[in-house]
Amino acid sequence: MNAEVPVPEVSFDRRVIPAGAVEAFWAAPDGYPLRRIDWPAPEVTVRGSLLFLPGRADAYEKYLESFEDWRRAGWQVTAIDWRGQGGSGRLGPDSDTGHIEDFSVWVDDLAALWSDWARTTPGPHIMVGHSMGGHLALRALAEGRVDPAAAVLLAPMLGLTGRLPNGLVHRSARLMAWIGDPRRKAWKWSDKPGQAPLDRIDLLTHDPERYADELWWRDHRPGTATGPGSWRWVERAYASMRGLQQPGLLEKVDTPVLILAADHDRLVDLGAIRQAAARLPHAELIRFGLEARHEILRESDPVRRRAIDAIHGFLERVLAP
Repeated sequence: MNAEVPVPEVSFDRRVIPAGAVEAFWAAPDGYPLRRIDWPAPEVTVRGSLLFLPGRADAYEKYLESFEDWRRAGWQVTAIDWRGQGGSGRLGPDSDTGHIEDFSVWVDDLAALWSDWARTTPGPHIMVGHSMGGHLALRALAEGRVDPAAAVLLAPMLGLTGRLPNGLVHRSARLMAWIGDPRRKAWKWSDKPGQAPLDRIDLLTHDPERYADELWWRDHRPGTATGPGSWRWVERAYASMRGLQQPGLLEKVDTPVLILAADHDRLVDLGAIRQAAARLPHAELIRFGLEARHEILRESDPVRRRAIDAIHGFLERVLAP
């Protein structure tokens, strides 16, 4: 195999669900419906199947452009919206708050979906997770709940930025969840817990057009927009992130893992990402500088081209016979 797969630039409308894609719902073992999209690869060049896991408050519409990149490279692509966010309903007290009782619920959903999806799609099977989706992908790997041939983690949520120790923030979040309704909003409309609202684009991307795509989809599919997380989400997020720090847990992951991270990410902690990469036996870490913010796949063209090419090259190397 070649080290890289050149993918020609093709005009793509980021605000249209392609004609070949199928949107549906997948029923979790308890019957809960998770929204999904399936995008077949070109029949003559099928290389395998790729499952994309979005971040907190994401909806899969944001990543259609990247799905097309992978599809043209020969991958059949599936993506979901997590239980309780995007187009998969809400678990909080309103149509806005992103709430979960425990991250293990999402890991259980992923494990069941993976089993069903891997059985019904061509291999090899690849898992790609962004931010919270990257955290859940790594946790499922570490717990032996999924068995991809390779995994890609994009700015994975392995720690959150801030000046206070994680243990102290975790204890504070536990107290806030205990003294009131744990489903209530933990912060105002912003992507950063505990911080007053900022201009969201400054946290996510340098590309105003791609950022505008998300707002366009929110306007045209308002049911997919998810707002701030609940205090239970915050408390359980810290519990889950701290759980991955357990000695020996990541060290037993045999799967090849590619991690992409931005040095100046203001949402997830680069230090925690670097520590995880050092502990994973078969991990590669690619870092971006000031040119990238949190949503690497929705950055300016040079950044996302580098990211897409890195993913193509990684999969070519680790899947070579």
